[in-house]
Amino acid sequence: MKKLNLCLLVGGLSLFLASCASILQPYDAKTPLGEQINYTITGIDAGAGIMTGAEKAIDLYDLSKDNWQLQPSSTAAMTSTLDKAIKDKRPIVVTGWTPHWMFTKYDLKFLDDPKGAFGKAENIHTIVRKDLKKEEPTAYTILDRFYWTPEEMADVMLQVNDGIDPEVAAKEWLKKNPDQLNKWTEGLEKVDGNSIKLTYVAWDSEIASTNVVALALQKMGYKTTIQAMEIQPMWASVATNAADAMVAAWLPNTAGIFYQDYKDDIEDLGVNLKGAKLGLVVPTYMENINSIEDLKTK
Repeated sequence: MKKLNLCLLVGGLSLFLASCASILQPYDAKTPLGEQINYTITGIDAGAGIMTGAEKAIDLYDLSKDNWQLQPSSTAAMTSTLDKAIKDKRPIVVTGWTPHWMFTKYDLKFLDDPKGAFGKAENIHTIVRKDLKKEEPTAYTILDRFYWTPEEMADVMLQVNDGIDPEVAAKEWLKKNPDQLNKWTEGLEKVDGNSIKLTYVAWDSEIASTNVVALALQKMGYKTTIQAMEIQPMWASVATNAADAMVAAWLPNTAGIFYQDYKDDIEDLGVNLKGAKLGLVVPTYMENINSIEDLKTK
């Protein structure tokens, strides 16, 4: 029994020490950043476009020499890890993009990317099936007129992140922004229960925009349905007329390959949001980390 108790004591002490060792300390500007976070960039789902950009950054900036690595997780896991780090002012580097609610909730900054690993700023486009204008001119015009700002999108995203149902958050936003709804629907004829299907990628930004557009269409008499898909099936659904439209086309970089594959079978109505951006992101209290280059030496 004494031997068993001793083993339990030693085992418990080992677990305690291990847990203590895993607790990161607050950010220290005098200590190289890599040493503080085990040379790890916290990412999202493996295979996401932003992860490809992060891997390219590790290569272009020669970060692999210092054993920098990209840790895949999920969007939810990444933002949870970011939240915990910021509460304790700990160091962290994440893959980030805007528009996203985390830029509204936290003080964050993109690291400069002078070598262009993540490409230039992107825009989000509205894509519709061919013949939509002829068959559903009211829906086509609403989708063609749909445009909002990153700040407006972030308002909806933040509510959803706080636990509000996306449809409820979209209704609240439209109620508070009647001028926007009027811009999209002014002078159009209402329909009587015509069906419209929208597809989207289940990113926070696209959940927000798709729910807002779906409700705007409902205001004009449409029976709208929305369906989440992976990015390639989303494009294919519009190109094959399985869906009517999507407002989730990040171009020219993130979805560029899919645009090239399907451009002859869809209609691009143009930009619905300007200035989308992807890159590596840190909290602003990491004052001396301002460029991806800084990960090598600071």
